[in-house]
Amino acid sequence: MNTIFSSGIILLAGLFAAKILHLLKFPAVTAYLLIGIIIGPSFLNLVSPGTINASGLISNIVLSVIAFSLGQNFSREHFRKIGKSVLVISVLEAFGAWLLVTLAFFFILKQPFYLALLFGSIGAATAPAATVMVIREYRAKGIFTNTLLGTVAVDDAWCLIIFSISLAIARALVQHSGANIFLLKVSLHSLSQIIGAFLLGGGMGIFLNWLGRFIRTKADFLIITLSAIFLTAGVSIFLGISVLLANMALGAMLTNLKKENYGFFEILHNIDTPLFLFFFVLAGANLKISFLSQIGLVVLFYLIFRILGKIAGASLGAHISKAIGSVKKYIGFGLIPQAGVALGLALIAKDSFSEVGNFIYASIVTATIISELIGPFTTKFALKKAGEIT
Repeated sequence: MNTIFSSGIILLAGLFAAKILHLLKFPAVTAYLLIGIIIGPSFLNLVSPGTINASGLISNIVLSVIAFSLGQNFSREHFRKIGKSVLVISVLEAFGAWLLVTLAFFFILKQPFYLALLFGSIGAATAPAATVMVIREYRAKGIFTNTLLGTVAVDDAWCLIIFSISLAIARALVQHSGANIFLLKVSLHSLSQIIGAFLLGGGMGIFLNWLGRFIRTKADFLIITLSAIFLTAGVSIFLGISVLLANMALGAMLTNLKKENYGFFEILHNIDTPLFLFFFVLAGANLKISFLSQIGLVVLFYLIFRILGKIAGASLGAHISKAIGSVKKYIGFGLIPQAGVALGLALIAKDSFSEVGNFIYASIVTATIISELIGPFTTKFALKKAGEIT
């Protein structure tokens, strides 16, 4: 089975799986993952080893595009629009999920601290698409709905920051294990990576802003945008700094320099659907079914403590920011879905830590499928309790 043939199978199978399972009200991401598992090495084996081996490259490309797109949420105008309440809620619900999952894995499951950090940081991610789909389906409107939309819009940006810091710390802990671990050394290592990522992304953003003055066609816009994203990712990998933070800084710099730069983000809509489809199906194909028997308790703890962290963190944020009563009580229930960013981060963790990579990945893929199935129902519950759907 050659790579080109496998790529065609992935795109076609993903499209038809999404269409068929949509009739059963399954989210598209779940359909992509399930069909990926079926056509992957664990069952039909229609995906070539070369395609499977390209997962790291595909993951870096897709996550770089996602991180760049998330950067536009860090504009001054956007922060003025979403207000203090959404800002506080989004920070605390992401931090809450990270904290509770990390503590549960370290103290209850007795996992190594670096592994607990990785699971906790991935737990911070939320899937905006599933929440938005439920809101559109039931035509929900009101303060609660607007707060929920604002929160899911910026959540993954905080997640990328948390993951990048946690990944840097986890790598430092593994590389300097034993008595040689010094908190200051680990902190400086993490800090240098983050500062380097923001300097690189910001510098590339300034360059792309200048280059944009000479672009006249949509085709040129797309080429220049992808070039900047790929160059930022490539230099980040070479320097050993966060690919995600660098591309998010690129997007943030662009969006704050001038309003016309939104064209750089809009042009990516022309390619993101097939790109994301390919990524999710390949993510499913990467799952090794043999690991499922080993991860039951891990997935259960991950789901429980992630949900508790989201609900508690969001509620605390709502109380601190003096949000309305329905937001204080129910906003966390709309933050349960998890998909693309979590899977991409799991792939990065898989590639970064070979000994436990498949264990992390299998756990997150399984948890993602479950979260995507229960998430729409918890979101509907929240909207109904808030009185914004009937």
